[in-house]
Amino acid sequence: MKAIFYTEYGSPDVLELRDIDKPEIADDEVLVRVHAAGVGRDVWHVMTGLPYPIRLAGYGLRAPNNPVIGSDVAGVVEAVGKKVSRFQPGDEVFGIGKGSYAEYVSAHEDKLAHKPANLTFEQAAVVAIMGSTALQALRDHGKVRPGQEVLVIGASGGVGTYAVQLAKAFGAHVTGVCSTTKVEMVRSIGADHVIDYTREDFAEGDQRYDLILDIGGNSSLARLRRALTPEGALVIVGGEGGGRWLGGTDRQIRAMMLSPLVSQKLGTFVNKENHEDLLVLKELIEAGKVTPVIDRTYPLSEVPEAIRYLEEGHARGKVVITV
Repeated sequence: MKAIFYTEYGSPDVLELRDIDKPEIADDEVLVRVHAAGVGRDVWHVMTGLPYPIRLAGYGLRAPNNPVIGSDVAGVVEAVGKKVSRFQPGDEVFGIGKGSYAEYVSAHEDKLAHKPANLTFEQAAVVAIMGSTALQALRDHGKVRPGQEVLVIGASGGVGTYAVQLAKAFGAHVTGVCSTTKVEMVRSIGADHVIDYTREDFAEGDQRYDLILDIGGNSSLARLRRALTPEGALVIVGGEGGGRWLGGTDRQIRAMMLSPLVSQKLGTFVNKENHEDLLVLKELIEAGKVTPVIDRTYPLSEVPEAIRYLEEGHARGKVVITV
């Protein structure tokens, strides 16, 4: 099969298209014929091996343990392990399979779900990681409730476009923060109000928010807290910058240390990929309450170009690889 292969950490230049063997599956795994795969910041971190702690998390200290890159996936079940009960060959599925930039990928049964009937494979391929991250940030860590004022910083990105729609589905009043060229897109997916950060500062003025999701941002904790209600909640989702060691996590650490000392709840989390949340997203998508936002698609042979486009920071929603 054809796959995007890499043997060292680095820029998109380390990626190459190769012919390799199909992956073998364990008893609790599913072999998926890949139709599409998502491109996100998670892929960039795995490709570069940055920040360095990601290498300690099992990806390989000096070189990648899994030479095929990619995680988000949508496709058709080719074969199942003998302990798999949820799926059978021919099922259309979406979810997470490590090494999805390939014609076939193996995935654990509990990290897949049946594809929403109203989505294409390209749309379904960008749901699992970003959608479940937004869901867990709002529901589990932000404890969002109907009628609350929610601010989504980074509303035009992969997680942000889901956060805006999910917050609306949960009954919140949503304000999105993005750049000038993305204002109309964020408004089109349901944001009640949109702040163009090049013209307006969300922390100025009288508006205060019950919940702030800061997605990949770099605002200081002081500015974020100023925009919160006295007992509001801040959930930091990812983070960029901060160097090769911390990679933006220093702000998350400070938030967790400060939280017990103030009336506001300040924190972060690591997304826990699971079948149950995929089913929640599937239900919301089929009900028309959430729709994946796709910016561009690239063929498998152009994965390096897709990641370079992501690096530029101009994407509106998600970038997709078609196989």
